[in-house]
Amino acid sequence: MTDINKLNLAGTKAKGKRPYFLADKQTEQVMSVTMALAMELSVARERMASIECLLENKGILQRSEIDDFQPCAKEVKRRSVATQEYLARILRIIQQDSEEQAAEDELSVEEAQRELTKY
Repeated sequence: MTDINKLNLAGTKAKGKRPYFLADKQTEQVMSVTMALAMELSVARERMASIECLLENKGILQRSEIDDFQPCAKEVKRRSVATQEYLARILRIIQQDSEEQAAEDELSVEEAQRELTKY
């Protein structure tokens, strides 16, 4: 799967109308982004703690080696793509609402013809 396809999939929208539970749409968006961040961070922290513990317990490396690690150029690129995918996931509600608004604002061919013939 290409990087572009992964980015597109990260922002995939569920079918149906999005339910809103808070005072307004913007508050709901902030809460959604915050919860997406919290979930991502929680999973990452648990996995990282497990990996560090396993590596240290097996005598493979010390935690200080992880702290001092400098990634190569290929790894920097991989991390950059992963960051883009991550941002696409956590900001998907804003992207989807923006796309929905743009679709609502578009005139159909018939509507455009009616608008043009008014004048």
